[in-house]
Amino acid sequence: MIQLRDARQSELAGLSELCLRSKAVWGYDDAFMIACRTELTLRPDELQSTYLQVAIRDCTVVGLAQVKVAGTDADLLKLFVEPALSGSGVGRLLFEWAAARAKSLGAVRMIIEADPGAAPFYEHMGARHAGLAPSQSIPGRMLPRMQMELEKATALPR
Repeated sequence: MIQLRDARQSELAGLSELCLRSKAVWGYDDAFMIACRTELTLRPDELQSTYLQVAIRDCTVVGLAQVKVAGTDADLLKLFVEPALSGSGVGRLLFEWAAARAKSLGAVRMIIEADPGAAPFYEHMGARHAGLAPSQSIPGRMLPRMQMELEKATALPR
């Protein structure tokens, strides 16, 4: 059984490593992964400026999702799952949490700058391609920019 809860500051280093392990499943070389490290590292101030949820299975963190809402737009900043649990439903649960959180805060759309390998997952979840966005880690690299329209929100506790 997977449970969701807010991330804790004491977990940020481990969560950052989970992001890197999950990113590495796409076969990137060491130089690429080093270039991504800063972008994939979670900072304590993000616990105040974004919503960060972790998925727990058997007392172990197995995934995370991070969303930031500004007005009617939400950005899905991170969604990573332990590689061994890919396809297990953890990603779907975290994505659904992110969409519900965004809707509850007044967002009408969620924007995702996706890894090319993850774009099919986001399509399956209902997001559509909306152009390209420059990578924050790799100069000159473009990423699929995806968008999902969010339905009317119902209140969700933080």
